Amino acid sequence: MGYNKERYPRLKNIAYHILFVVWYAVSCLPMWVLYAISTILSIILFYIVRYRRKVVHQNIKASYPELSSKRRWMIERRFYLHFCDLFMESIKYFSISEKNIRKRMRFKGVELLEQSAKNGRSCGVFLGHYANWEWISSMPLWIDPSLCLCTQLYHPIENLVTDRLLAYTRQRWGGVNINAEHSIRELVKYRQMGKPILIGFIADQTPVYDNIHYWTNFLNHPETPVFTGAEKIMQKFDMDVYYLDVRRIRRGHYVAEYKLITTEPQKYGEFELTEIYTRMMEHTINRAPAYWLWSHKRWKRTKEGYYEKYPNRRPV
Repeated sequence: MGYNKERYPRLKNIAYHILFVVWYAVSCLPMWVLYAISTILSIILFYIVRYRRKVVHQNIKASYPELSSKRRWMIERRFYLHFCDLFMESIKYFSISEKNIRKRMRFKGVELLEQSAKNGRSCGVFLGHYANWEWISSMPLWIDPSLCLCTQLYHPIENLVTDRLLAYTRQRWGGVNINAEHSIRELVKYRQMGKPILIGFIADQTPVYDNIHYWTNFLNHPETPVFTGAEKIMQKFDMDVYYLDVRRIRRGHYVAEYKLITTEPQKYGEFELTEIYTRMMEHTINRAPAYWLWSHKRWKRTKEGYYEKYPNRRPV
């Protein structure tokens, strides 16, 4: 994402450079210092500020009604600690060395992607807001750049300074950000170039009402609206389809494993790939619930609200 003078006028450009220097300086602190700050910050957010406590509590309670109150409380508390860790790890990403990030964010199953690329196939990857999704953009360090180009879809943030800072970190290791609004055009361009790409789709958020086409059971919520755009793109461009299963090994250390779903996406019916992804994402979360983004209002849209807004649409 290049610098645009119209989008970043002079004052915002100055603010960007000032904030960049501040964030970079903080990122140079040792990890143990950043984690000490994270621990303190998590206590403040959890007990004092109570940042989105009701949302987190209700999401976890509704998703795991079979668990005891104590067990759910422990998930909540661990979530806030991980949430603050994620913030500090994102700051550390500004200056972390290649050696350090390769040690802390490891990938498995890369040989499957390379085989797909050798076969001239682009790869679409389903993933979610689980563990550390920001560090996943270090994937270009693990795959031969002559075989494929690593990309990721992104939605621009309204705060232009923050948007530019995140763009810097996400492209730091050679990956390319693709604006979701222009994704089809960009993908057509890469296909015409004959360059296989690896593209990630974070597909576990809540679609707007106008973009809801499918509902499914997810984390004990029988009517959960899900994004279907990733499936459509993968089928349209006939990509090999993967799921990225992420595990948090310990604080600041993750392993992400690529799992092949299919090399023939066009043989799947409507919403089948989305359903497979949803079940795999659910399994990842259930294995260690504290590391999913519970502060997101995942179930704020309902079928009742959908049909009130669009009474003449066919059932979905």
